[in-house]
Amino acid sequence: MIKSLFEDEKLTIIGFDLKFAIKMLLAKDIQIKGKLFDVQIAHYLLHPDMRNSLDVISENYLKTTLKEESSILGKGKTKVLFSELKQSLITDYACQRSLSIFNLYKILEKEMVENGVIDLFEKMELPLSKVLAKMELEGIALDVKMLNNFSSELTKKLTFITAKIHDLAGEDFNIASPKQMGELLFEKMKLSKKPKKTKSGQYATSEEELLKLKASHPIIEEILIFRGIKKLLSTYVDALPDLVNVKTRRIHTTFNQSVASTGRLSSVNPNIQNIPIRTEIGMKVREAFIPRNDNFTLMSADYSQIELRIMASLSKDEAMLNAFNNGIDIHSATAAKVYKVPLEEVDRTMRSNAKSVNFGIIYGISAFGLSQNIGVSRKEAQEIIDNYFEQFPKVKEYMDWSISQAKSKEYVETIMGRRRYLKDINARNGMIRAMAERNAINAPIQGSAADIIKIAMIAIDKEMGKRKMQSKMLLQVHDELVFDMHQSETMELKALVKEKMEQALNLQVPLIVDIGEGANWLKAH
Repeated sequence: MIKSLFEDEKLTIIGFDLKFAIKMLLAKDIQIKGKLFDVQIAHYLLHPDMRNSLDVISENYLKTTLKEESSILGKGKTKVLFSELKQSLITDYACQRSLSIFNLYKILEKEMVENGVIDLFEKMELPLSKVLAKMELEGIALDVKMLNNFSSELTKKLTFITAKIHDLAGEDFNIASPKQMGELLFEKMKLSKKPKKTKSGQYATSEEELLKLKASHPIIEEILIFRGIKKLLSTYVDALPDLVNVKTRRIHTTFNQSVASTGRLSSVNPNIQNIPIRTEIGMKVREAFIPRNDNFTLMSADYSQIELRIMASLSKDEAMLNAFNNGIDIHSATAAKVYKVPLEEVDRTMRSNAKSVNFGIIYGISAFGLSQNIGVSRKEAQEIIDNYFEQFPKVKEYMDWSISQAKSKEYVETIMGRRRYLKDINARNGMIRAMAERNAINAPIQGSAADIIKIAMIAIDKEMGKRKMQSKMLLQVHDELVFDMHQSETMELKALVKEKMEQALNLQVPLIVDIGEGANWLKAH
């Protein structure tokens, strides 16, 4: 009866966080075939920066205070399961929430139509929920033995670095204690004339503050390495094995579709979006993600410089469009323009600096920020930024236009019409206003990149299902998709994925996808 109910194409299934329900039903071989309406996603599209719980939404829209789960289940040691409660208690709780969801349905549907996001809801976010449910259910295999060995290796490294730090400090101290760290660096070693303090009165020893002191003493770099390894161990290397499902022997991350205000996906248990890729030691964590068995290999498909391509398309800057449309390396092309040298005379340092400028501009980088990134004076950094805007004038025009639009409407939009509201864009406080202005530039670009990969995921999933392929889509990490690729489908899957990703949306420049494969995620990327 349940199967026939959910698989009835004439029914509309209204719910809250439907992805969870879809996943539970898929596990029982039941597919929802009717129309969907997810109150959580609807509210998120309308209010991407607001809290997104059913309790808050009901309070705001219906002036209804819902019973909290803890009011019937209890808390802490006294907490019980729903299965242990009287049926009447569960019924009252469930009925109140169901009624609230139903009442919100019509209100939010009307509001989405009025705000022009109903297509985004029906054609992108709801179909994506089904794709993500499959991916979560599928999970990915993990090489626990590799992580255990890596943990031992990193623990030994920490012991060595600890001794080195103590030697440089001239005394033993607790490196994990910000208080002891601050007193050592600023009172004993006097590494700063005017050290910053936290609200509690302690010396600030955050990564941001330590990076400013990097050139003052070799101990700073060692402390940063120590912290990086410590975090890697606690967040991933030692934590991932505990997340392996006992039955499936795989890791099943949960993708959040209604958290990041830009439209990007996030994930928890584990947070695969934040696995470090900038350091060799951080990238090694990816080595632990492996195919399901010897008949499969991992395949990675990654958009190349998608945000810069979107910037070129939105700004219509001729120099950027020319570089992308003629297959010229964008960072070398930028370096040639900024440093005013022929393309063939661009050296590695020039290209590296230009790369920092290209990506920095999208995020509204300042002269100070750029000077820190590329190791030049603030004056030199400002000259590089000025040269950039002189050579790419339409980029500056687009940025100014985007801020102007935001000031007028108090929101910006992606190519697909996803809105990011910027209530602080006209704030009197300069710092708060500057942050909103940076978001006005970046949100349409980052959000459009998120929309593009979502369109691609839906198209890929549909085609793979149609062809009844054995390969599976497993992960989405920013601009990258990871697949368990069956060896008999190697050429077919690569061609399919490349086509759907590169044709997801027509821009004024081509979308390019880099594809790799390997015995683990690191080798595939």
